[in-house]
Amino acid sequence: MIIFWHRRDLRITDNVGLAAARQQSSKVVGIFCLDPNILERDDIAPARVTYMIGCLQQLQQRYLQLGSQLLILHEEPTKAIPSLAVALHAKAVFWNWDVEPYSQTRDKKVREALQQKGIEIHNSWDQLLHAPGEIVTQSNKPYTIYTPFWKNWSQQPKAQPVESLKDVEGLTQQELDIAESVGTIPLPTAPDLGYRWDNELLVAPGEKAAQEALEKFCDRTITEYQQQRNFPSMDGTSQLSAALKFGTIGIRTVWNTAQTAYTLSRSDENRNSIQTWQKELAWREFYQHAMYFFPELADGPYRDLFKDFPWDNNPKLFQAWCEGKTGYPIVDAAMRQLNQTGWMHNRCRMIVASFLTKDLFINWQWGEKYFLQKLFDGDLSANNGGWQWSASSGMDPKPLRIFNPASQAQKFDPDAEYIRQWLPELGSIDTEHLVTGKIDQRDRDVCGYPAPLVDHKQRQQEFKQRYRQQKER
Repeated sequence: MIIFWHRRDLRITDNVGLAAARQQSSKVVGIFCLDPNILERDDIAPARVTYMIGCLQQLQQRYLQLGSQLLILHEEPTKAIPSLAVALHAKAVFWNWDVEPYSQTRDKKVREALQQKGIEIHNSWDQLLHAPGEIVTQSNKPYTIYTPFWKNWSQQPKAQPVESLKDVEGLTQQELDIAESVGTIPLPTAPDLGYRWDNELLVAPGEKAAQEALEKFCDRTITEYQQQRNFPSMDGTSQLSAALKFGTIGIRTVWNTAQTAYTLSRSDENRNSIQTWQKELAWREFYQHAMYFFPELADGPYRDLFKDFPWDNNPKLFQAWCEGKTGYPIVDAAMRQLNQTGWMHNRCRMIVASFLTKDLFINWQWGEKYFLQKLFDGDLSANNGGWQWSASSGMDPKPLRIFNPASQAQKFDPDAEYIRQWLPELGSIDTEHLVTGKIDQRDRDVCGYPAPLVDHKQRQQEFKQRYRQQKER
């Protein structure tokens, strides 16, 4: 009997480790461990836990349909998993590797505990098209700049999806009773775990919903991605970020479906659009490779210049940013979208990150943590990479970028549709005033909308001065 430990791979299709487990035995049982070390952190989003529980519900149903089970544990994995494996006389435990520092430390302890019990361990890479170490420089070092990474990564052949789980048997009732005696529990709800999300999830959880979203995107939207991806009022993105974070769809399936769309495209414009989206998949892998090879990124800036940068870290300004009350409409619209839906358009993520760091002079790690407290697609590598890019502290050959909120709104929300959607109190304000942020104080008072916290032009100059002084030290 084989135990497969699910983590970031909540699916039975195109799952490398699960397919390998099935090749070794027809008796394969899934487990998922609700890890207190993760769930009790202070950067966990209620929407993300709600989405995860929904994915686990779907996965349990898939296992039952196949004649097996997905068992749930809620305990320290280094203790719970070896105990369950011993009690069930499992021959081996399979799982897919992860890049995150905590996961690697935890997995090493689980591996050691299983080895002490004489239980086999089998691991695979599943969440990436290319595992860490496959894409390296000519000097055999990991890339720290995206563009050469993409050039190398894009030229390498990509694996095909692996076979879905099928023809399996599960535990007997006696074995289920034994599993329960050593800690398996019914799947709890998010509120049972202390996380309540009362709003509707933006996307449905689970494998079936992820596959449908991929097919819908690749059927039409992907060919318009280049033109629409930066406009937050448009439905121009794939909405697959949470599915990829939790692995409800396999990355090989995603790539294969996009490649099929590319092959069927009849214009250079469409093919360029598809490749633009594929470059986003490469960004995802670039950040995960970076986290694997440079685990210190999880705790601070990549660039030494920012290790003692003179941030102001004004808590009142930070709170206003969190609540969407900065007085800059495009920034506030984005923050309110985040707070109400657990998601934010990627263009807006860059805008609000630049504003927090380069207008309010607040440490990017404050924003990084707040995003993880809210995003249902929150992922350490992608979130950290995005924030470090915006803050100029990360892996970037042209680090000093400062986004002007007004010019960003004028370019990407020219009719103020997005601003009006999330700031309904400003619905009667002239479009030009909304996108430029030049709203008369009387109108702000009537609408109950705050004055700008800071002057962007002044703060831009001051940030450049601080940056220059840090470089000269």
